[in-house]
Amino acid sequence: MERTETQPRRGLIAGVVALTAVIGLAASTPPRAVADETLDARTLLDAVDDIYRGQQAYAEIEMSVKTEHWSRTLRIESWSHGTDKSLMRILSPRKEKGTSTLRSGKDIWNYLPKVKRVIKLPSSMMSSSWMGSHFTNDDLVKESRFTEDFDFKISFRGKRDGKDVIDISCLPKRNAAVVWGKVVVTVLADGYMPVKSLYYDEDMKLARTMTFSGIKQFGTRKLPSVMLIVPADKPKESTRVRYLKLDFDRDIPDSTFSLRALRR
Repeated sequence: MERTETQPRRGLIAGVVALTAVIGLAASTPPRAVADETLDARTLLDAVDDIYRGQQAYAEIEMSVKTEHWSRTLRIESWSHGTDKSLMRILSPRKEKGTSTLRSGKDIWNYLPKVKRVIKLPSSMMSSSWMGSHFTNDDLVKESRFTEDFDFKISFRGKRDGKDVIDISCLPKRNAAVVWGKVVVTVLADGYMPVKSLYYDEDMKLARTMTFSGIKQFGTRKLPSVMLIVPADKPKESTRVRYLKLDFDRDIPDSTFSLRALRR
């Protein structure tokens, strides 16, 4: 029988800021395919990278984590400017309510309301699991792009599971700060919406699968509202991120991303 975890693991609160990478949405329209295969693959990967980026956004998110022995659900609100500024605040559960994280550039601070302390996150904690999930802090705050850190090519075009899809296989460049041996990104041929990403370790064994679903209209934009990550060695475990609200028209002042705002 599952239990609900009440204690966050050490160092995980800091990862709240990480969702900025998947909250700020791009305002661009789907790019058009071109004849050259290399350029076409670049277009597809840029579309995937940019679909969750933009100038500013407000969001409410639900993250559910399931492991062999426990489960937990967090509700979070976020304000963001681009990919380098964000303020995140936990709304529930009660034990973590008010815990906030500020990111400005490469600096990250946590505010812990119970002790009324601001703590700066050291780089050594970036590889820690985020809030007990199957994401690491680094997964969610990194600013890398597929087209900059990987060599890539289209490896499949055609029907799969009744859908027209395109696979792009990505191998890390020699000096890239990437932990994966290979990533295979699958997008819909129509509109280049992400469907799935397969992550392989350095021994080319599947390490985890991330799927995208629940395409919804948020204002003038349409995108997957649900992301699910499943580790290959623990297929009964998962982390599910669901967007409850996304507002791209809200005016968010720069003062939102300050240590003073973090403490409020």
